[in-house]
Parts: sequence; structure tokens; C-alpha cells
Amino acid sequence: MMTRRSITLVGMLACGANPALAAQAICHQPSAVCADSRRLMADGQRESFQRAVVHNGKWLTAASVAALIMFAEREHNQSQRAWNSLLGICRSAKDACALAPNGTYMRSDAEQLYQRSRAYDRRANHWLLGAQASLLATTALFIIDLHPGEGPGNIPFAPLQVGLRLRF
Repeated sequence: MMTRRSITLVGMLACGANPALAAQAICHQPSAVCADSRRLMADGQRESFQRAVVHNGKWLTAASVAALIMFAEREHNQSQRAWNSLLGICRSAKDACALAPNGTYMRSDAEQLYQRSRAYDRRANHWLLGAQASLLATTALFIIDLHPGEGPGNIPFAPLQVGLRLRF
């Protein structure tokens, strides 16, 4: 439980949930706060910082997508092992997987394997939902990081426009 609280607190701090301090203020006019000798961040510096956060954040969220998918795969493999063990029990005898009137398996080991398989599947689904949310954040950050009118610096030639005209 403490881990969830720690992760939540770190996430809130990373997302900027903490209020700005007086020294972090942008001063457009002279005032008592801006008159001291502290070097305040200019608008251009703030934009540069925000641009760097977005640019590097998109790679962090992309890496988190891959990590969450790996966790989901691990849980799915555990579920598959439990399910295959259940199938082994069911194939061992004709009535090995008989169901009780309430829908559970008569054999306790078969029911336990079934419940374990379902639990692992639920956890895998939660990891995948997290991966999807992270993928949405990654997509948003990639779109935010686009710079209209600026092409990438590693393309040496201007784009060619190729067309085809057909006459009838």
C-alpha cells in the first residue's frame, strides 16, 4: 500500500501538481519580488524547458508502453500455464471437470487453477489498459512536439512532388 502512495506522490510531483514558488515567477514588470538579485527565467527559457520536457517525455512514455506490455505478457503466460494445467486435469478423466450447481468445478484443484488463470488474466488486462493509456499520452506528446513549418534536420533534399496526369 505504501508503494502505491509513493508512486502517486512522485507522479503528482512529476506532473507539476506542486505550486510555483515565488522564485519561479516570471516578472514582466519590476516588483519587490523581481527586484532582488535572483536570476528569473525568461519566457524563452521557459518555452525551451517545456519543449525539452515534451521532447524527452515522449520517449519516456514510449518506453513505459513497452515495459507495460512486457508485464502484461508475463501475466498472460502465467494465466496460460494455469489454464493448460486445468486442461490437463480435464483430460485426465471423463468427469474430472464436472461442474457443481453453482457453476464451480467439483474438484477443488480444478477450481483453484481456473480462479488463478482468471486472476492472471485480469492483471494482464490491467497492464494492457495502462499500456494503452501510456500510448495515448505518447501519441499526444509526439503531436505536441511537432513543429509546423520546420522539417527534420537530417533530410538533405527538399521533398519532391510527384504527380501523374491522365487524359481521357
